[in-house]
Amino acid sequence: MAKKNNGWKDRVINHAQLGGIETSVLDNGMGRGCRVAWVNAGALRYKVAIDRSMDIVEAFYKEHSLAFLTHGATMNRRYDVNSGLNWLESFNCGLLATCGLQHYGGPESDESGTRGLHGRISNMDCQLQGVSNPDLAGNNMEMSISGMMKETRMFGPNLELRRTISSTLGEAAIRIRDEVVNVGNSEAPHMLLYHFNFGYPIIDEGTEIVYKGSCTSRGAIPGDDVIFNSKNDYKKCPAPRQDHRGYGEACGLIDPKADAGGMCSISLRNAKIGLSAFVKFKKEQLPFVWNWQHFGPSEYVVGIEPATNGLFGQSNARKSGELIMLKPGEKRLYEVEVSVTEI
Repeated sequence: MAKKNNGWKDRVINHAQLGGIETSVLDNGMGRGCRVAWVNAGALRYKVAIDRSMDIVEAFYKEHSLAFLTHGATMNRRYDVNSGLNWLESFNCGLLATCGLQHYGGPESDESGTRGLHGRISNMDCQLQGVSNPDLAGNNMEMSISGMMKETRMFGPNLELRRTISSTLGEAAIRIRDEVVNVGNSEAPHMLLYHFNFGYPIIDEGTEIVYKGSCTSRGAIPGDDVIFNSKNDYKKCPAPRQDHRGYGEACGLIDPKADAGGMCSISLRNAKIGLSAFVKFKKEQLPFVWNWQHFGPSEYVVGIEPATNGLFGQSNARKSGELIMLKPGEKRLYEVEVSVTEI
């Protein structure tokens, strides 16, 4: 229950005057036909792409944008991008792009099948299950939207993602509660990665990436070692880099240190605008974090990506014995929070 704030008492009858959730359907451009929900928590506002696995695209704190958007911005789901690098064609970036539910990482093939970049879930339609708005009469400032996505095929695997996104009017926080369930009759592989993508102005030259724990280079491409090495301050964002044009990028793997309650926190601190954005999660649920840095001109983004696995891809996770196999009926719970504070 939210803290009581009666400043509006006897002055407001409709919650929409203060904030809440409003759903609609986009009718133009690459997002045409996609259902969306605008969530207004006051200083914090964000858009949920309902038919993109309830991922979050635009997000703002007061006048400041938090998310990086690709050239296509909000794009509708596509069912034909499940091989190779085609996933990039419908990649909104946005504040959150969900990767999984059976695979994340580069495209691959093995005896278990062929998988495209970052899996299928972000291009799955949503079965919307509920929208809850603030209740002024009950002095309850909570709001939430819930839905279910199916990653399914005949003979399996058959997984469901049951997602609830919630906020509190007057508080600058987004809470994501996900439950992944194997509804099939045989074991199913499971991997999940939360691809949070922060952009200008929260990301700018001098923005600090703050966390407790160690970080090592992914080592998959030469650019990884250029950024993630002991001689470079990879926790401070540089000006746009010419070597990050096109596919230029770097990625490091963070082993985050949890507090006494098992929580991990990674923040992006921009002293120039007086804001910090936080990503918080439980290490027991998401023990690894990928830090994606892509500082190309006009494509300037930092990814903070809590994940179930340290190794990249289902095939590697299977070979190392790290791959999660969900038994029929088995569930996995994930809870992640994104928040903003003024500094």
